[in-house]
Amino acid sequence: MSEYLYLLRIISHKGIFIPTRKVSWIVLIGLMILFLSAACAPSITETPEEVVQTPCPTCPQSSPLPPVIITATPEPSSTPAPRTLTICLGAEPDTLFIYQSSMLVANSVREAIYDGPIDQLGYGYQAVILEKLPSLADGDAHIEAVSVQLGDKVVNSAGDVVDLIEGERVRPYGCNREDCSVVFEGAPIDMSQLSADFTLLEGIRWSDGEPLKAADAVFGYEIAKQCEVYYGGWCVYDSLVERTAEFLALDGRSTRWSGLPGFLDPKYMTNFFHPLPEHQLRDLPIEEMAESEQVAIKPLGWGPYIIEDWGFGSEIRLVKNPNYYRANEGLPRFERLVFKFTGEYSMQNIGMLLSKECDIVDQDAQLEDALGLLLGLDQQDLLQAYVISGQAWEHFDFSLLHADYDNGYQPGVDRPDLFGDVRIRRAIAMCLDRERVINEAVYGLSEYEQPYLDPSHPLYDAVFGIGEAPNTYVPDDHPLYNPDIPVYSFSPGEANALLDEIGWIDHDQDSSTARIARSVSNVPDGKPLTFNYWTTTSDVRKRVAEILADSLAKCGIQINIEFWNSADFFELPDSPVITRNFDVVEFAWLSGFIPPCNLFLSENIPGDPEVTNPDGSQRFPQGWEGDNNSGYSSDAFDAACTAALAALPGQPEFEENHLLAQEIFVRELPVVPLFYRLRVTAAQADMCGYWMDPTADSDTWNIEEFGYGDECQE
Repeated sequence: MSEYLYLLRIISHKGIFIPTRKVSWIVLIGLMILFLSAACAPSITETPEEVVQTPCPTCPQSSPLPPVIITATPEPSSTPAPRTLTICLGAEPDTLFIYQSSMLVANSVREAIYDGPIDQLGYGYQAVILEKLPSLADGDAHIEAVSVQLGDKVVNSAGDVVDLIEGERVRPYGCNREDCSVVFEGAPIDMSQLSADFTLLEGIRWSDGEPLKAADAVFGYEIAKQCEVYYGGWCVYDSLVERTAEFLALDGRSTRWSGLPGFLDPKYMTNFFHPLPEHQLRDLPIEEMAESEQVAIKPLGWGPYIIEDWGFGSEIRLVKNPNYYRANEGLPRFERLVFKFTGEYSMQNIGMLLSKECDIVDQDAQLEDALGLLLGLDQQDLLQAYVISGQAWEHFDFSLLHADYDNGYQPGVDRPDLFGDVRIRRAIAMCLDRERVINEAVYGLSEYEQPYLDPSHPLYDAVFGIGEAPNTYVPDDHPLYNPDIPVYSFSPGEANALLDEIGWIDHDQDSSTARIARSVSNVPDGKPLTFNYWTTTSDVRKRVAEILADSLAKCGIQINIEFWNSADFFELPDSPVITRNFDVVEFAWLSGFIPPCNLFLSENIPGDPEVTNPDGSQRFPQGWEGDNNSGYSSDAFDAACTAALAALPGQPEFEENHLLAQEIFVRELPVVPLFYRLRVTAAQADMCGYWMDPTADSDTWNIEEFGYGDECQE
């Protein structure tokens, strides 16, 4: 109970009074349940003057946790302290080198020093330090015919970068589909080349006062190219660099990006390389950049803040940038900014928020573990909780091409083909109580917490509106979501009727025992309807598996659950996911601006790259790098997805084929989407200007506008 008393002490120390019986139950029950169930709770050492919280020695952590010290409120000073914003992060960045780390916490810090150059918001993109984003419709993006010949570097019809040789299949100018591709026979041929122009806003300056120029973006591109050569797979933009023909300055503020012939990138409007200060770094060799203070620790930026000091293992301290291009708007609102590394301990982070040691707790701090408590505290205006559905979606994958079937299905030799009939996949989907999974495993709201959440509070509707199970690999608020696709709601009665129709018989009229097969295609008679369900050891996935086992049992389906450590689950040679040696697996993928239909293309099935088809072509062209672990293969889906990915936003084929691909996917159901993971953050009750977007690279994308107190009334 010491952790419980610790948080109550913070509340009482700060003069927070819980005035009603209802609120007491919200906070006390939430605290008792969450604290008593914590497997790795921080330990508490008390002295008469202070409470010192030390990190749990057995808990995994990415960096040492600083002590949390609660002391008496100091006497007011005659000199006002500089306004300081403190953001608490669940981990410490590995580096701030823009081309070498995509850690969420690194993005959070970089937004304070760079501001853009382009923000990803609402499944789209917004220019920040650019006049606008280029578009084909406006004429600042172009598709032109260019002549290519033997030996030229191009992107072939499969999307791979190749040196053009005879026999290579490419798409000629005017063609963006596989069915109009041609085989290169050696004579020059016209192919499509996409280009886009970008212009910087006037008056953007580096924080040292030097003008930000188009040449700095070109310098950034050159560093990105060198990064790919020197550091290989550690570089963030390696794929774009490989597919770029040139990136050059047109004048002092304008640049032009041109792709390789054949590369029709649907995200062309974002292909502006991140500027780096040429005047500062031109003489620094690439091999020294990763360890350089000027690049990795205190990079020069143009954003609202400047890094003053990095106290490794503790915090990064920043000060206001006097040369910020929006300074005349009174931005940023704080004189100082501190990013404090507090670890992934939800209770400690909530305590630090209540004790005013944190103004904001970032999404990487695992606050979803204490969602019920956060909602209760929000209802009483003790803090603000922010809950949205993120881009990571958890899914239940059927094994449609088990490794046993690579040479064709052999009855009596290979594993029975349990999921080959689409009807059983649909029946199983209707036996998965996904809404219960969302409410209990994802939200973590127990039966004790839910009754105390006030349905009249605005946050209640915002949170529980997310609670509907997803239908496809695109969230339903995405502009390319297909609203007309089938929906598989939890319906054991309808599912049981479908199982009877297939031949899975409830032989003993007992739904608690497994059904058995009677004349089921590719399944021996008498085989029970049982299969292995494998996932990783995360607490949420353990709870998900428990709930799904219970709901499947209502249909006479039994699962054998096994939890794997992540390394064995996802890495060769042991990975059942990559080698396709599983019955059903659960893990997560990311959605985004472009619907990820490519995950389910036939050509993306993982397998031995040495295995060939009868015609000599590769059976698994992506080798072990393929993502389509279910082994789903559909000519109709492949055609729709490929056409969608080959088109550009604004072209009719882009939207039409993305909608069609979703319809085919949901009808054939190789994978059942379970839920979108929550993104949960919290802030002081009087914070303003802070809000989350499901597609933003970080929660600090508009950090210059954060404020609190009186300015929030403006």
